[in-house]
Amino acid sequence: MAAIALTIAGSDSGGGAGIQADLKAFSALGVFGASVVTAVTAQNTRAVTAIAGLPARMVAAQMDAVFDDLRVSAVKVGMLGDPGVIRAVADALHRRGLPVVLDPVMVAKSGDRLLAAEAMEAMRSLLLPLATVLTPNLPEAAELLGCEAARDEVAQAAQGRALLAMGPRWVLMKGGHGTGEVVDLLAGPQPERLVAPRIATRNTHGTGCTLSAAIAAGLAQGLAVPEAVLRAHGYLQGAIRAADRLGVGSGHGPVHHFHALWGDGA
Repeated sequence: MAAIALTIAGSDSGGGAGIQADLKAFSALGVFGASVVTAVTAQNTRAVTAIAGLPARMVAAQMDAVFDDLRVSAVKVGMLGDPGVIRAVADALHRRGLPVVLDPVMVAKSGDRLLAAEAMEAMRSLLLPLATVLTPNLPEAAELLGCEAARDEVAQAAQGRALLAMGPRWVLMKGGHGTGEVVDLLAGPQPERLVAPRIATRNTHGTGCTLSAAIAAGLAQGLAVPEAVLRAHGYLQGAIRAADRLGVGSGHGPVHHFHALWGDGA
């Protein structure tokens, strides 16, 4: 039977991030994707023009419907929006005890805020302790810790260890906001340093969503965390390298989730 992963996140009408990116990444890696929508955004490759959060009771109802019928093996959590939704998600995940990849989405590629300021403490106290893997970029890690963003690899590693102390079993500190080559640091029982060249493209919309979903896909298929992270890292690099072939939108376009399947035509 197919492995099943669940994404709990917001919808991106432009198709490049959020629920849409997660389902594409699941499918590209051979995993059946189920979804719980937490918010609806009106956005494209240039901007987010409107956001409407769903009531916590509707988010909870979606989770109940999925868990009552589907054999979910791993969960990816993305945009949640407000404290009520965070509490509903945390309660459901606590009861299920599944591997959780938490992508602490706060700001869209366009710069638009996606997490209410008052929701930060709820994320810290309720969700971080449930995370199998936490996947913050440098600004997100800084917000969670209440400090400045890491400016070098030493600070990046120190912040990863500080986040580990807040409850996650593993922390993947993503270095995409840095300069030079991209260095991601996995903190946890088996630390890893993942390095990739910085690819010259503006089409990087949805990279964080895609990476965390790809890790969740690996966990759903039974991979250990370091193996799931390594495979997801390689998959994302391929998706970024092929992003310009898509030519979607006039702003920050999406990565190419199906780069290994579509051939040279796109």
